[in-house]
Amino acid sequence: MATRFDPFHEMDRVLGQVLAADRASATMPMDLYRDGDHYVLHVDLPGADPGTIDVSVDDRTLTIRAQRSPRTEHDVQWLAKERPVGTYARQLTVGRGLALDRISATYNDGVLTLTVPVAEEAKPRRVEVQHGAPATPIEATATAD
Repeated sequence: MATRFDPFHEMDRVLGQVLAADRASATMPMDLYRDGDHYVLHVDLPGADPGTIDVSVDDRTLTIRAQRSPRTEHDVQWLAKERPVGTYARQLTVGRGLALDRISATYNDGVLTLTVPVAEEAKPRRVEVQHGAPATPIEATATAD
């Protein structure tokens, strides 16, 4: 039985694998939710070296960086190499009302978890309304010119 070789199909397949790997390395999937008086952000960083994870805040921009080092096996013939390597980076612009100076971070099982508290001035609060007390009259006084 003859096998037909289509060089364009093969080139398309290889190019698709390369582009898919580039797309995967450029993303950091995340979940974000509010739990009471703080926000929780989970960022997937599988295989990242914990020593390379950096979280920083500049004004209202939260930046997350991490690096995944390439495997350095010698004298091997790769059959598939799809796991992305290099530096991951993601920036989020956050709104006002967060206590960015009190962010806590943990890294466990390939997931970076940031907890961002809501600032005290942004928390909902009740304002007591006074009622039933008579208003204090304001007396006008004449001034001599």
